[in-house]
Amino acid sequence: MKKILVIADGLLANVFLQRLEDLDATDNIYHIVYYKENTLTKKRSDKFIYYHIDPTSFAKLSMLLEDVEFYQVMLILGNKMDLQATYENIRKIDANQSVVILDKWNLGIVHQHTTVIDMRERVANILSNYLPDIPLFAQNIGLGQGEIMEFKIPFGSAYVYRHVGNIEQKRWKIAAIYRKQEILLPTSKTMLVPDDTILAVGNPNVLKGVYKSINRQFGQFPLPFGQNIYVLIDMVMMDSKQIDMLCNDAMIMHSKLNSKKLVFRVVNAKYGKVLDKLKKYQRSTSIEVIFDFLDNEIKDVILQDVDQFYIGVFITNGNFFREYKRFLYRLRLPVLKIGKSGFFNIKYSVLLSYDSEKVEQLSSVIFDLSSQLEIDISLFDFQSDKSEEGEKIIEHFESLSKLFEKKVNIISTDKNPIRELVPKDDFLQFVIFDKNILTPTPLAFFSTNIQKHYFRFMDKYQLFLPYES
Repeated sequence: MKKILVIADGLLANVFLQRLEDLDATDNIYHIVYYKENTLTKKRSDKFIYYHIDPTSFAKLSMLLEDVEFYQVMLILGNKMDLQATYENIRKIDANQSVVILDKWNLGIVHQHTTVIDMRERVANILSNYLPDIPLFAQNIGLGQGEIMEFKIPFGSAYVYRHVGNIEQKRWKIAAIYRKQEILLPTSKTMLVPDDTILAVGNPNVLKGVYKSINRQFGQFPLPFGQNIYVLIDMVMMDSKQIDMLCNDAMIMHSKLNSKKLVFRVVNAKYGKVLDKLKKYQRSTSIEVIFDFLDNEIKDVILQDVDQFYIGVFITNGNFFREYKRFLYRLRLPVLKIGKSGFFNIKYSVLLSYDSEKVEQLSSVIFDLSSQLEIDISLFDFQSDKSEEGEKIIEHFESLSKLFEKKVNIISTDKNPIRELVPKDDFLQFVIFDKNILTPTPLAFFSTNIQKHYFRFMDKYQLFLPYES
């Protein structure tokens, strides 16, 4: 049983006392100090002990504080000078008394035993909660610093129809899901659907990033990786035909995607027709061509450009990819390796991987890019044992297909999908860019991991998507 002293004055204090009367779940004893009758509620509660005194009087307040040992003192006063004088009186009487102050004036009171509630900041936070598309965070639970947040899963979110267990949750967790006025305690198999509200707990800065990710919708690629498309042209390593293919395919991608700029970096530049052609691209406001006539290290040039130009996708050919794949892996960017048929021949996209965690994390990019390119998605269901991993991916893609009206062809087959696809050249293969890609080719040939067989499509169009493990 705790004794609480409330020093009250004004309309807000009146509302607080009314609320206090309605809270009958505690055994606290409340001592109410007031000096204006209209501060009190119409009916005085028999649960309170009342004192009609002026708290700015040191003599009167000291008699009360010295006579009763209070667990906490709350100051809710409508006058700035009265609050300051009352607080100074309390500190003269007891420097260690726990005090809670409602501050309307930014008084700047700092004391180890004083809790200051900034009324203006609290009201601003409450008002912002009524704005659309703003995350809500708990202010009176825990630290009140945003470590408990509430997000709504909007239609078109990259998180819709993903299983909770396949959502990366580092330094944060989905604690609960609210769906149709009911609370769900999620398991790894729980799937998020549009209009779900999730209660998330974690590091406040991490949760802010999660909120942005949840509200990222399709039609934004190359975001969230970056805003611009990057093509490196090595005029020593690449012949004129290869450079033409790179330029043409990059121009098609740039025309279809939501990219801001197409950046050509030309290294080992040599005078000739190819150089003249590249110079003509500079006339476009959305294309930037940078010539490097110095003998700089290619990796250093790329690293500098990726940082400077906010690169979202890297376009290169098969030879460059083979030589620099470990370096490209460390960039953590999508890499489009062009094929030989021309990008204008691409009619559909293909996904072969059955690692549900990785595929679900990257599914938003797969749907986003396929939608912007206006091509359908083919998902090969080639596992005869119908594993749980495969079923989860099929369920996930079928749900996304209905939601975004993007056709997904589920191809069930007992045949080796690689043999079926090798003769074709009209598809774009999505490949998860994980460490399996770095396996030496002779060893990968005998692997049962479908990821390691990417090299069998080196003359096809492949988009390597970085996986954040």
